[in-house]
Parts: sequence; structure tokens; C-alpha cells
Amino acid sequence: MSLDKAIEKIKAEMASAKNEGYVKVIGEFLLQHLEADPSFAVHVLAESKSITRSLDSMRKAAEKQKVGNVAVLSDADGFAIVVKYFAEPVPAPATPAPAAPPAEAKPETPSAPEVEEDEDFDFDALLG
Repeated sequence: MSLDKAIEKIKAEMASAKNEGYVKVIGEFLLQHLEADPSFAVHVLAESKSITRSLDSMRKAAEKQKVGNVAVLSDADGFAIVVKYFAEPVPAPATPAPAAPPAEAKPETPSAPEVEEDEDFDFDALLG
């Protein structure tokens, strides 16, 4: 079932990009790859994966090997990059970590004012 959906997804992308020859070449490769390894369909069906994006992966890999203004990949290297692209897990969207609940501020209990003990004064003695 998922194999049929993967084939349908590839063919739909190929049809929508019929003027882009590389999409057709990679699409044909993926169809052959699915025949040889039907379990690969799970990777093709990932919503964020597409032939066009796999071509971006190939371009980035070729740029790393670029000499002057020329970047070349063999067919085998290019197809290996496509397989790797589809097989890589889709990164989960970053969800912010839940914020720690604010520490509950305990209201300060007013302490009883310090009462100094009254000293007995003999005012008459002080006045003299």
C-alpha cells in the first residue's frame, strides 16, 4: 500500500516538473530503487522529502568537491546522495522547552516590631 503511494508521489512530482530533466532522471532512479527495495517507500512518503530537494542535496555535495567553477559527480555518487537524502530522518520541529513555573514568592510575614523593655527611670533623680 505504501509502495503504491510512494510511486504515485514520485510520478506526480515528475509530471509537475516535466520541463526539468533532472527531476525525471532522479524520479526514474527512485522508481527502480523502490522495485528493488519496497521498504524504501516509507522514506519517499515523508512529507518534507521531494525529488527537487534531493537535487539540492546533490548540488551541495558537488559544491564541496568543486574545483574552480566546475563541480562534477558520478552517476553512482549522485544517486547515493539521493538515497541518503531520502533515508535521513526528518528533523522534528523544534519545540521550545516548557518554561519552568515561576517560583512562588512567599509573602513576607511582617514580624512583630521589636519591643525594647521599658527601663524604669527615676526622672527626679535624672533632673536632680
